[in-house]
Amino acid sequence: MSELLQDLDKRKALLKQMMLQLHKGTAPAAVRAQLIRMLGQVPYQDVVEVEQELISEGLPMEEILKFCDIHSQALRGTITLQGVRRVPPGHPVHTFKQENKALQNEVNTLNSLYPEIDRVAEEGLEELLFEIRQHFIALSDVEKHYSRKEHLLFPFLEKHGITGPSTVMWGKDDEARELLKAALDSLASGPITRGDASTLAELVLKPATAAIDEMIYKEEQILFPMALDTLTDEEWQTIYHQSPEIGFCLYDPEEKWEAAEQAAEAKIQGEKITLPTGSFTVSELEAMLKALPFDLTFVDKDDRVRFFSHGRERIFARSRAVLGRKVQLCHPPKSVHLVQQILDDFRAGRQSRAPFWINFKGRFVHIEYIALRDEAGEYLGTLEVTEDLTEKRRLEGEQRLLQYAKESGNGDHKENA
Repeated sequence: MSELLQDLDKRKALLKQMMLQLHKGTAPAAVRAQLIRMLGQVPYQDVVEVEQELISEGLPMEEILKFCDIHSQALRGTITLQGVRRVPPGHPVHTFKQENKALQNEVNTLNSLYPEIDRVAEEGLEELLFEIRQHFIALSDVEKHYSRKEHLLFPFLEKHGITGPSTVMWGKDDEARELLKAALDSLASGPITRGDASTLAELVLKPATAAIDEMIYKEEQILFPMALDTLTDEEWQTIYHQSPEIGFCLYDPEEKWEAAEQAAEAKIQGEKITLPTGSFTVSELEAMLKALPFDLTFVDKDDRVRFFSHGRERIFARSRAVLGRKVQLCHPPKSVHLVQQILDDFRAGRQSRAPFWINFKGRFVHIEYIALRDEAGEYLGTLEVTEDLTEKRRLEGEQRLLQYAKESGNGDHKENA
């Protein structure tokens, strides 16, 4: 065992010495050749530990950031991921990796488009630059990927005493953000000549895509394996449940991580309600329900009225006296059998929606009953959605954003923009 530890220490010492050579100006290719000749494959843990030691020993963070990409160039092809834990779909690392695949596709597409700038006919340049800009808009979605990494993953690494890699990566994330912003601003600045487009590609666009590409490599080869070795399942579950609040990047994880779902804490904590697609406070939920341009009524699986919205769009009057009452008693006797038929069909699974529309007091009103079911298909109740479509039926042509129509009533008046 002592000989093994000595070998590990020697390997890390050699790796540190070679990384310091980079800071003294040795070319990455030369260092990579040395690594392969002397060490062969380098476990990712060694890279993390050596970088942490360099920072602890006083190597300035600015120096680490400056040479971070050079470290990656020297280490490409030498890092081994043997023994890295596999994760199931839905796990935060699986989601990060799927996002990286989508980001890599955008980077690869852009790299294939850059040579076209010098080859495309003059009349096609504008269209090509528009296409390039659309891919950069897609790349800007990386903000959510970086934010989840920085605000959810990094704090747990720091809790375990790992500060170096996360600090360095956050700095490189910020560099990528600045490069992306510069690229988007440049592409939106107006007509661009071919000469300017070539210069723009070399000085602004390519560095931005290279920054995204480089971070993908660092995450896949170092960050994610290290994090999987370090964090507990409970910590990953916390990240899993908080991730939807920040959002996902070019990928929507449809699979649920069953381990986290089974261990999930209560969805309601104090004023905060957390759902799979986001969260809000009770006050925010109340405001949303009041603002809906239609009214809602919820009937539970026992046919009792449990909730109704009370915004200004309510068409049929409701009072809280109706709560807890059988819904059959809320309808005229001549139509109760129709309501019962709908509820029976919903409960039996024969139908899931029952829309109809009527003229009511000179208004065209659309009403729809919708069956609510859980993930196992069990009937939970019925939602009634009622909407006054009178004005919408009269719409013609189009109205663009910010072309507000003047509203009357309730003190809401908006001027045309």
